[in-house]
Formats: sequence, structure tokens, C-alpha cells
Amino acid sequence: MAASHVQTIENLRGPAGRLEAILNTGTDDALYAALVAHPHPLGGGTMHNKVVYHTAKAFSHFGIPVLRFNFRGTGLSEGAYDDGRGEVEDVRAALDWLTERYHLPILFAGFSFGSNVGLRACCGDPRIRALIGLGLPVRAAGRDYRYDFLPACGSTPKLFISGDHDEFSPQGMLESYLVAALEPKRIVWVEGADHFFAGIPNSPNSKLTVLSETLRAWLAETFGLAAK
Repeated sequence: MAASHVQTIENLRGPAGRLEAILNTGTDDALYAALVAHPHPLGGGTMHNKVVYHTAKAFSHFGIPVLRFNFRGTGLSEGAYDDGRGEVEDVRAALDWLTERYHLPILFAGFSFGSNVGLRACCGDPRIRALIGLGLPVRAAGRDYRYDFLPACGSTPKLFISGDHDEFSPQGMLESYLVAALEPKRIVWVEGADHFFAGIPNSPNSKLTVLSETLRAWLAETFGLAAK
């Protein structure tokens, strides 16, 4: 069984041009491929964000190939930020690339802006077997995020993980939006975590390990996966 390694991807292109991307290749017996989308570009979000990195590692724990990419206008990706519209098409381009490379069902995870954009791109796509939203934003940087599309996600298994002190997503408000998501779904609030799964003053330790362990446990339970 071939060991996983990291590749820089040169041939991922979206409607606005080349998208900078990194692939953890996974093992040759993988049953799924995974895509991870990063937080808001205008807030410094890239595919190297700590939450994105730990999420990718959680998938790699099971030998799953994982693609991370920079949205248009971020890092070396061509094009310009498009207020979440063109970024939906960037996610779809990444899904197409993964499908052509692996011909496997896809597990999607996104953090913050990447979760909202990615869920909009993935809902209703028959290639998608899991939808994972991390730190789903409700209001950030003067922008309101909508989730009225959630019923279109159908019965695809869903996992939502947020900090219970997320400054961009009041717990009660987010839960009221997630009511529209059909079962099966799980909502996990990480105690003492802010939006970035860092600590808060009375619980200062990073909560990224809790995030990773929660994600790995759900993947193992939902898909019967074993560590590689």
C-alpha cells in the first residue's frame, strides 16, 4: 500500500484561472477523497490556515486523499475576490478535479467563509457523501450569511462544529438556521473555543485538538473508517 505524500497541484483551474492547491495523496485503498475550503480571503484566510490544516490531517488519518486550494485572488491563485459568488465556482472546479483524479465519492469540509461557500456549492451534488461545516459564520465583517439552501443538501450526512464562544456565530442564532438541515446531522459546540478554535481567557488552551478528535470520531462512526 503506497504511503501518502504531499504534492503541489499545477493543473487545477477555475473560471477565473489557475487555483493554487496542495494534495495529500492518501493511500491507494482509499474509499473517499476529501476537499477542504479555507476562511475569508480578505481576513487573511488561506489553505494554510490552522483549522484547515488540522482538518486535512483528520482526513489523512484515515488514508483519504485531501485537496486544499486557495480561492481566486488568494496566494498564487489567479483572479480576484468575488464576494462569495465566484468562489462557489472555485469549489465546483476543485470537485471536478478530484473526481477526475480519483473517481471516488467526496467528503467536503469548510471553515468559516469556506464552509458557507462550500456548502452552497456541494449541496445537491451526487458526488458528495459528507458535508462538514466548521465555524459557520452568521455575521462577520458587516456581512450576513444565509443558510436557506440547507434543505437542498438532502439526506447527506452533516457535521457542524463551532466554538461556544464564536464571536461570528451566536449559538442560538446558528442553531435556528441549522434546523432547516435534514437528518442525519450532528451539531457540536466546543467548550471554551472562539471562532478560530483558540482558547478564551478562562480556558486559554487551543481547542484544535478537540476539533480534530471530534472530526475523526464522527468520520469513523459515520463511514466505518479505520486509521491508516
